[in-house]
This record gives sequence, C-alpha cells and structure tokens, in this order.
Amino acid sequence: MVAVVFAGVALLLALPFLLSQGLLNAAVQMLIAALFASAYNLLCGQAGMLSFGHAAYFGVGAFGTVHAMNAVGGAGLLPTPLLPLVGAAFGLLFGGIAGWFATKRTGTYFAMITLAIAELVHSLAPHLKGLFGGEAGVSTMRMPAWGLDFGSTTQVYYLTLGWALLCVGLLYFFTHTPLGRLAYGLRENSHRLRFLGYNVHGLGMAVFAISAMFSGVAGALQVLSNESANYVVFDPGLSAAVILNSYIGGVKMFLGPALGAALMTFFGYAVSDLTQSWLLYQGILFVLVMMFMPSGLAGLPGTLGRLRQRFGLARAMPLVLLSVGAALLLSMGGTFMIELLQRVFSQDYRSAVRLHPGDAWPPVMLLSREWSPASVATWSVPLTLFAAGLLLAWIARRRRAALEDGQTESPPPGHRVARTEGAA
Repeated sequence: MVAVVFAGVALLLALPFLLSQGLLNAAVQMLIAALFASAYNLLCGQAGMLSFGHAAYFGVGAFGTVHAMNAVGGAGLLPTPLLPLVGAAFGLLFGGIAGWFATKRTGTYFAMITLAIAELVHSLAPHLKGLFGGEAGVSTMRMPAWGLDFGSTTQVYYLTLGWALLCVGLLYFFTHTPLGRLAYGLRENSHRLRFLGYNVHGLGMAVFAISAMFSGVAGALQVLSNESANYVVFDPGLSAAVILNSYIGGVKMFLGPALGAALMTFFGYAVSDLTQSWLLYQGILFVLVMMFMPSGLAGLPGTLGRLRQRFGLARAMPLVLLSVGAALLLSMGGTFMIELLQRVFSQDYRSAVRLHPGDAWPPVMLLSREWSPASVATWSVPLTLFAAGLLLAWIARRRRAALEDGQTESPPPGHRVARTEGAA
C-alpha cells in the first residue's frame, strides 16, 4: 500500500510534464475536489454524521481567502503560498459555531440542521453585497512571493498539490490520534461513549470543526486557482456533489472519497463537452455503485481479491471477464438510448420537425452518422446491446452459483483440508 501511495505521489509530481495546460487546470480542480471530499469523509465516513450542507464551510473559506488576498496583497505575514491558512481559520471558526448547533442532534435531525445552515448562508450571500460581492462576486489577483510569480498553471498546480498532500496527510494522522479513534465510536455507538463518560457533544463539535477547517482550505485553493469567489460556492449542488463523490469512491476507506472526487471531476470535465446529459450519467453511476458496489470504487480491488481467494484465479477470471463484458454492453446500450432520446426530445429537433412538415421524423446525428427515429433498425441497436449485456450478466450469475455450489462440495485448488481426529 505504501508503494502504491508513493507511486501515486510521483505521478502527481510528474503531471505538469505530461499534460497540456488545459488538462493541468482540470488536475487542479481534481485535487481541490479530492481534498474537499477527504475533509467531508472525516465527518461522514469516520464519525458517521451525514452533512447536507458542507459547501457552507468551503464557501466561507473561499471568501475569507479572497478578502485576505485583497487586504494584504499576498505579502507580509500572509504571502500567497500561506493564504490557505486563512481559509482554514475561517472554516474552523464557522464550523465550530455551526457544529455546536448541529451536533445537538443526531441522525436525520443533524442532517436537516446542516442543510438549513447552508441554505441560510446561500440565501443571505446575494444580499450582502459588501461581503460577498453580489452576483459579480469578489475578484482578486495572485501576487508574487518566495521568488515565484504564480502566473502559470504549473505553479498553481504545485501549490495546490502541496497543500492537498499536506492536508490529506494531516487527516490521515488525525485518524490515528485518540480523538480520531473516538470519532469511530461516534459512528458505531455514541451511547456507549456517553456511558463511558465522554462528552459526546463536544467530541462531535470538534470533529465537525476540523472537517470544516480542511473544507475551508479547499475553498481557499479554489480562490487561488480562479482568482475570484462568487456566492455560487454556497450552492446546494456543491454539497450534493461532495456526498455523491464520497460515496462513489467509498466512505469506508480513507482514500476512497478522494479517488471518487478526482474521477468524477475528471468525468465532468471530459464528458460535459460531449453531451448535455452528463449529470444524468453521474446520477446513474451513483445509483449503480450503491446497488452493486456499496463499498465504492475503492473497494473494487478488495472484492476482486476476495473472489480470487475464494475461488482461485483460474476460476475467478472468467467470472470477472463476463461481468466486465456485461457492464460494457449495458453501458453502451444505455448511452446510445439516452443520447438518442435526448436528441429526439431536444428543442433543436422540435424546430427541425416544424421546418420539415413533410418528414415527421427527420434523422438525428449520433456517432458521426445519421439515425432515423422512425426506423426499427435504429432502436434495435440499443436493444441488442441490452439483450447481449443481460445475457452475459445471466451467464456470470449462473457461473458464480456453480462455483459456490462446487465450493461446498470440494475446496478450490490450493486449499488445505483439515484432518479430523482419528483419520488415518
């Protein structure tokens, strides 16, 4: 595991030499999203407190940083590389206040309080123009410091990478402290902690404030990247995105949310220019992960390892290949169907129908060719892909059932059978 982490860090350090400036800017956003998800996972995954309004602390850190940049100009005690400390301070302060109220309750009531606080900030921000700049927001500029001008995307990337690695490392260290261990107790059995004499409310408030502090750092890095802050950073969609990213990656593993956030951020960057339905795909992916991979994408290697340990590599590999093939065919059929329907029901297509009254179903362009919605052959393509995918899924299910039945009759190769007493 340590070797994998060092290899990942080495790859991140080498990215500016491998990517274009546009992709490097996407990598900056991936790092910020990964840090935000890791901070959120401290509260949700580790302490078991589901927050619906974590964008509030991301946004407070962002606006605290943008005002500090305009006030001190990235010089003095707060040069540009240290400005994320301002976001951390504002996130910690606001998180401590909000956490005191939110952690008075647990479960659904806690989630609703966090949502109410975030909605309150989001509603007030457009009206407090002196503080949040109204719809135009607040602009700033990165100033030179420590011999760097921070005028290139490469320098911003390395600054973001340094802070992201530092914060993720501190979050990992926190999980091994006594307070971090007690946070697991909040998730598993808070009543037992209270019975043992711990101040459960104070413990929950501390974890909430620390999570908000690192969320504020992520907000500060967003400002350093964009050189501006708008009240959109308080949008509920940002709170929803960090929840989806964390669960897609896997909240039970430390790096799971970071992985999910990075992948989904890249997915949005790569797919949003190709289709208008990319948010629908993101939602479908979330539902499928929750249904078939509750441990998230980060738990996939563990699942494959358990299959190999249970059935052996030779017998598990065909099962994996059948499952991957079924997933690919079903994905292709679903994507084709969604894109075809999206074009047929679009405003542009309705306009084309009105312009060509004699042709009730004009062809649509998809995959660099024209498809007639009135043709049976057009709809047979996704249906055939669906049928083939379902067939492979059925075969994979039958094969797994056969493997499990065979395992109950005889152990897989390589497994030793314990000898009972009295056996020759």
